Amino acid sequence: MKNLVTLCILIASLGSIAKPSAENISTQTNSYSENTGSVQGLVIDAKLNQPLPYVTVIIENNAGETLTGGITDNDGNFKVNSLAEGTYNVIIQYIGFKPYVKKIEISKSNPAINLGTIALEEDVASLDEVVVVAEVSTIQQKVDRKVINVGKDLTTAGPTASDIMNNLPSVSVDEQSGALSFRGNENVTVMVDGKISSVPVAQLLKQIPSNAIKQIELITNPSAKYNPEGMSGIINIILHKNVTVGFNGSLDVGLAYEVEPKFNSSLNMNYRTGKFNFYGNLSNNISKNDNFGSFLRIDDDIKQEFDLLFGRKSQLYKVGLDVYINEKNTLSIFTNQNIYDGKIYGDTFIKYLDMPTLDITQNFDAIEENYSQQYNLSYKLEFEKEDHTLELEADHNIFESESQNNNTFFGNITRPNYIEETISDREQSIINLDYVNPLSETAKLELGLEARLFNSITDYFSDARSQNSEGLYIPSSTNYDFTRDIYSAYATFGNKLDKWTYQIGVRAESVEENGIALETDLTANSQNTLRFNNDYFEIYPSAFFTYSPTEKGTYQVSYSRRVDRPNPGQLNPLPEWTTPLVSQFGNPNLLPQFTNSIEANYTRQFEKGSFTGGVFYRIIQDEINQYLFIDRDDLNRIIMSSDNFDNSTAYGIEASANIRPTKWWSVNASMDVFSRTQKSIAERLTVPANEATPDDIVSENVTVENVAFNGRLFNNFKVNEKLSFSAFGLYRGPQDGIQFNSKAMGMVNLGMRYTFIENGTFSINVNDIFDTMKAQFESDRPYRQEGNWNWESQTVFVGINYRFGGGNYRALSRKQRDANEAEGGGGLF
Repeated sequence: MKNLVTLCILIASLGSIAKPSAENISTQTNSYSENTGSVQGLVIDAKLNQPLPYVTVIIENNAGETLTGGITDNDGNFKVNSLAEGTYNVIIQYIGFKPYVKKIEISKSNPAINLGTIALEEDVASLDEVVVVAEVSTIQQKVDRKVINVGKDLTTAGPTASDIMNNLPSVSVDEQSGALSFRGNENVTVMVDGKISSVPVAQLLKQIPSNAIKQIELITNPSAKYNPEGMSGIINIILHKNVTVGFNGSLDVGLAYEVEPKFNSSLNMNYRTGKFNFYGNLSNNISKNDNFGSFLRIDDDIKQEFDLLFGRKSQLYKVGLDVYINEKNTLSIFTNQNIYDGKIYGDTFIKYLDMPTLDITQNFDAIEENYSQQYNLSYKLEFEKEDHTLELEADHNIFESESQNNNTFFGNITRPNYIEETISDREQSIINLDYVNPLSETAKLELGLEARLFNSITDYFSDARSQNSEGLYIPSSTNYDFTRDIYSAYATFGNKLDKWTYQIGVRAESVEENGIALETDLTANSQNTLRFNNDYFEIYPSAFFTYSPTEKGTYQVSYSRRVDRPNPGQLNPLPEWTTPLVSQFGNPNLLPQFTNSIEANYTRQFEKGSFTGGVFYRIIQDEINQYLFIDRDDLNRIIMSSDNFDNSTAYGIEASANIRPTKWWSVNASMDVFSRTQKSIAERLTVPANEATPDDIVSENVTVENVAFNGRLFNNFKVNEKLSFSAFGLYRGPQDGIQFNSKAMGMVNLGMRYTFIENGTFSINVNDIFDTMKAQFESDRPYRQEGNWNWESQTVFVGINYRFGGGNYRALSRKQRDANEAEGGGGLF
């Protein structure tokens, strides 16, 4: 919806004016003393004729200053006390409804005002999107994105944003690494409140409480207004931001367990008074995760087993201030601070099944500490014309990381133990200037400028990782310094012509990249320098066309051009990780890949639900893929890196449906089928490794045609107003890749949510009840092998959420969603 809760309250607090409903005011004459006046009433939905709970009520003086306020209760009633004698404006504001404004006068003869029944009408004219489920508003299809309104049922999926993601259409999270993919591709940009964070995505998603999420935007074909990075588009997580008058907050605690405990908690607080809004939150995530797996090289009878314990401690702090200078000027500032402490402890076993005397054990004892900082300042100017704005924003991110890996070897091996130390420092500054001008009631022009300055410095040291020409293990260090400066400008124009809506745009970017790697042999005191430079200028057009022949059906076609720039890790020639059999390195000569994407969607609303379906097609230029080489010094060892290959294509089909068979049962389902062509180079041995020489290595051009199917099914069962149950099923079909072919996997989760006090919720969910979420894979390149990986998927989670304060903010602030839950709806598809 166009009117977010925060904007609604902000507009109300700045004195937005709407026509008052034609209601009779009844008065009561009571004894009066100073500050004992009151105003009360009942707020209902004019269309449904049902009470609206959690509606914001604001009391202003004649100067437009907010004095006090409150919210309606479960039955739509409200009462604001402690009003002194005088005249006030009562503003009743609710997301998606026209505001109600009424002037009242508190006097000695009339201290208690009863506004009676106030019927709010839906603000249809303000909606610039198609509501897929009209009464529920769980999913909305806007011009350039799909918006997921996160409800109570979805937060039951788990305590963090990472748990929610698997429930979203075409989105999946790797349970072991935490990597996020969208439409089968990990090249996706993740934002929080429209801003990119320096916190690694997997770490960030584990840190955001699910109850703190208001909406998730799936922007598959972003317009020219957005940064063009990410082939699959953008996932924007929008958090609740409470600006209700007074002090408000919420507390969440949760514990999950299978083999090891996983604890999370969060505290959100907000204080709004007059022209100032203060807010802050603290979230904490402490977990241990047991992982184990194995690889078997079939022809060589070599088996590599892993047994690892991951320990993670993470704290995220956020503090912010909004200053409503006047009705036309707003200043906002906030900072995010994230502290992370991670450990990996365990062993990898190299077993030679036909010659056990050659067995090797490598012990891992690794630690990683990182500290992320974000500082943001924005200023917004609103002109006289509605929605005519100018906004300046500056954002600075700092990421500092230090890790140490102690490698200890046992068994029949000639190499010594060694230590690896890596220190990384990254800084990114972004300055945006955005201008919006609604040229008419149907036309809008947007212009903007952006500077994005990025620098990454990585220092690496090992006391005995690499070998010299004489086969001796030597200490070495490497320094890698990389900068990327991007300067861009964009323009978009949108208009509505009868049943047609269109938006066209273009973004121009100038990019300067420079890298230098300095490697030092500490024994010979010699240095090797590698320099990298890549400057380029690119144009990124976008276009969107929407046709709505009826209120129940909408067609949409869109096009955009995007880029995937190599990240610092892909460019860094330092080893990302190393085992006796596998090592992975970056490629400083890697170039960006470009994607031209076109998609078409259709949305249909019917009596008991809705359906949306779509297709997409991509042409990928200079595609970045992984390649596999065999180490000439050790033919049992694989070296992996990335390179640019020929152009390739990808396409897919998506479908979602929401059905409400009964008032107490809702079914939401989604499926996606995507196909992707990948090209790479891989080496293989023509004979077993123990018999091979470098002359037996064969290099092959590899083309992989991958077709994958994924499906999700969510059921929500409402027993009564306090108790509900949920059941979720996920299926991931087999996938083919350059190195491995993955087998199908799936899981079934059960959940329960119970409201035990007015402001408290207790939830419990059991994940993967059949213990089927296990990774299995096989490969022919560069060796014929098979393997598996296991993690703690069968967890039981118990959590409590409690909201406090005089103006409690409820995550589900839209009446249509509450009404849908009363009918058994409100799911995700």
